[in-house]
Amino acid sequence: MNKGLKIILGIILVIIPLYLIVPGMPLSDWGAATWEVIKGGVTIFIILLGIVLIIMGIDELRG
Repeated sequence: MNKGLKIILGIILVIIPLYLIVPGMPLSDWGAATWEVIKGGVTIFIILLGIVLIIMGIDELRG
């Protein structure tokens, strides 16, 4: 994929959702539910990162 196309697609994928969540738009009331999902996702991400680091540490000890 062309570098310019990647940048344009990235900008579009950032601007359109931001436009939809501005007050008065169709998705403006999604904030509380999304915040709960993000908090849950961060918790799971940290746990998985810890597991990966433990596995990497054990692998280094064996080697």
